[in-house]
Amino acid sequence: MTGTPSLPEAYEISTDPTRIDAGRVHHWLSTDAYWALGRSREKQARAIEESLNFGVYDRVSGQQVAYARVITDRATFAWLCDVYVDPSVRGKGIGSALVGAVRDETRSYGVRRVLLATQDAHGVYEKFGFAALERPERWMALVFGQ
Repeated sequence: MTGTPSLPEAYEISTDPTRIDAGRVHHWLSTDAYWALGRSREKQARAIEESLNFGVYDRVSGQQVAYARVITDRATFAWLCDVYVDPSVRGKGIGSALVGAVRDETRSYGVRRVLLATQDAHGVYEKFGFAALERPERWMALVFGQ
């Protein structure tokens, strides 16, 4: 597990929910994220409202350039989801710094485990200590549709 990667100096991470650009996040996720395509604006607003949100912002313009949210009780469990970096800033280490910040914040609560699901970014998350479930046969899911 690596330390927390440095965020490029031109950017900052915040968990202040009032800074989230909900319209931008909704656009990113509903049009470009395979797990959230077509998600309604109302559903996204509710997800933001009920989660611990992380935003990455350009220090000069204030524009949001990345997002992640965590569903957690801040005591025993957390689920990392909706991690997205704007294509215009990919490759600058912003996503890695964001995941590192999420890891550090959730660790500070004393949660026992943080889960996530990914189709194609296993290598990114493995750098932060994420691994395939050791005993997947113990886990179940209740799915209400797509």
